Amino acid sequence: MSFKNFFSRIDYGQLFLIFLLFGVSLVAIYSAQQGIVYEDRNFLLMQTVFYASGLVIAFVVMQFDHKQLMKVVWYLYGIGVGLSAFILLAPTTQLTAPIKGAKRWIHIPYVTSIQPSEFMKIFLIIALACVVHQHHKRYELKSSKTDLILFGKLVFFTFLPLVFIIKEDLGTSIILLAIMGSIMLVSGISWRWLLPVFFAAVMIVAGLLYLVFEKPHILEDYLGVKTFRLERLYAWHDPYSSPGEHSFQLIKSFTAIGSGEVTGKGFKQREVALPEAHSDFIFSIVGEEYGFLGGSLVIILFFILIFIWIRIALETKLDFNSYICVGIIGLFTFQVFQNIGMTIGLMPITGIPLPFLSYGGSSLWSSMMALGLIFSIRYHHKVYMFGSEDN
Repeated sequence: MSFKNFFSRIDYGQLFLIFLLFGVSLVAIYSAQQGIVYEDRNFLLMQTVFYASGLVIAFVVMQFDHKQLMKVVWYLYGIGVGLSAFILLAPTTQLTAPIKGAKRWIHIPYVTSIQPSEFMKIFLIIALACVVHQHHKRYELKSSKTDLILFGKLVFFTFLPLVFIIKEDLGTSIILLAIMGSIMLVSGISWRWLLPVFFAAVMIVAGLLYLVFEKPHILEDYLGVKTFRLERLYAWHDPYSSPGEHSFQLIKSFTAIGSGEVTGKGFKQREVALPEAHSDFIFSIVGEEYGFLGGSLVIILFFILIFIWIRIALETKLDFNSYICVGIIGLFTFQVFQNIGMTIGLMPITGIPLPFLSYGGSSLWSSMMALGLIFSIRYHHKVYMFGSEDN
């Protein structure tokens, strides 16, 4: 591939937004390290390395067109499911040692640790897009039967990795369901099927929340759910009456964001010592140091990015690419809403990182993979518009 062809695939508007988020991430992570002992780890330097390597991943992914993606998707999906199963079923060793009680990572000696469930999100998006695309090619005439078949396929391919992930990573499990729901909405399945399903899902969630807060002994006696696993929900419901780590984090987050008021305290002027501020609670740093205006600016950057993706989804000529865009939009919209929502008490704490801002290699690399897919779709849409063969 020529350099001219390579650089023509890059959407510089999106890349500029990513660099703005990169700047916000570095500033917030630098502030998060002040006054808190993190041994000898330099999160600022490591995040820079993650960003640089993540851009390489994005540029590699954007070389794939839809035909190439459909050739490799089931290999990627199989690898993701296999690694998720390996982490759950393998005995605890140095390779799969838990971090803070959670067994989610594969540790590569002297290099880094990777979290396969983060990459599973991207693999699932491509897989479900392929499932819907191939289903419509096979069943050109729609009926209730074909809708039911497609619904069953989407549920099956989502729940297969979910079985291995849900025990140790509830946050990612919810994201997988959000991805499935997003693609299901645009898959062509009749609303006669979707409305009852979504209504039933809402009722199930409402029923579970009732049991959590009013009858927790039923969950423990009949479903084997230990009470300590519900601490995050109790902390979210009433943090000031629920002692524990999660209540402490949430109260500290309230204090940090609230004390920032409108314009914030300024760079490196944070006063609230918040655990995990460099990762899951990085928005609290932004809120304390730059106030309502700083937090709003970050949300606007995400809004612009997602708006661009919506336009690409509407403009692309290939339904497979549209489904990928919708899956990515659902993924990022949910993650941003959930992460920011949990820092202000709107949503329960789930450990979901804020895309492009939170510290973490696996999370950032998976986000860059999604960006690479968007770059590829945008490029091939332009090729089609100007009369070349739509790869």
